[in-house]
Amino acid sequence: MDLNADLGESFGSWTMGDDTAMFPLITSATVACGLHAGDPVTMLDTCRAAFELDVRVGAHVGYPDLAGFGLRSIDMTFDDLFGAVLYQLGALDGVAHAVGASVDFVKAHGALYERTAHDADQASAVVAAVQAYDPGLPILGQPGSALLALAEEAGHPVFHEVFADRAYLADGRPVPRSQDGALLHDAGEVAARAVRLATKGEVEAVDGTVIRLQPHSLCLSGTTPGAAETAAAVRKALEEAGVELEPFA
Repeated sequence: MDLNADLGESFGSWTMGDDTAMFPLITSATVACGLHAGDPVTMLDTCRAAFELDVRVGAHVGYPDLAGFGLRSIDMTFDDLFGAVLYQLGALDGVAHAVGASVDFVKAHGALYERTAHDADQASAVVAAVQAYDPGLPILGQPGSALLALAEEAGHPVFHEVFADRAYLADGRPVPRSQDGALLHDAGEVAARAVRLATKGEVEAVDGTVIRLQPHSLCLSGTTPGAAETAAAVRKALEEAGVELEPFA
């Protein structure tokens, strides 16, 4: 099972999360590419750390929305979104190669992640940009999303991501972050959910429904209070359950 976290989200003098504490606990890192978060030096430092710790690097592409941290949905044309995603892929891949790393997969961020789960038009722009950059680049995303369906049709390897520390609705979607209870903060609860997901491929929704998700990667928040402690608890619980931790890409 892969453990991933969204890292490299600091910008200038503004710090987001504790990447240093998170890196030793994960197997893959989705790295901000400079449009929703991140800057050239942060990208460089993050890719260098990933390379040194043998952590896979993913391009975390989002809307061009630094002020809103990419959490505001934007009605972009196909060409505008295509260009924005292509720009981010090129930027992170160039930085990664400079320190010996490489971009091994792509994942959408925030509002773009949620939008491309159901919006085929925006999902097609993202897939087209990834296809234009590298036709074989894997795409990580929400099971059942429009993004993964279109990516698979285009011939990209697709992998399912599930959030160990997010509440889920009965239809298999994460509870929107804007709603109370969307994020789980109890490390023991998150660890138990992670083990159940990794060993049984299932999670209990907020209404008690047991839903099947079959993840290839478990995402852990790197920015919520106590994120590193929760990640450590998750990793320990998975290892004690006999789950082999390795990158999916």
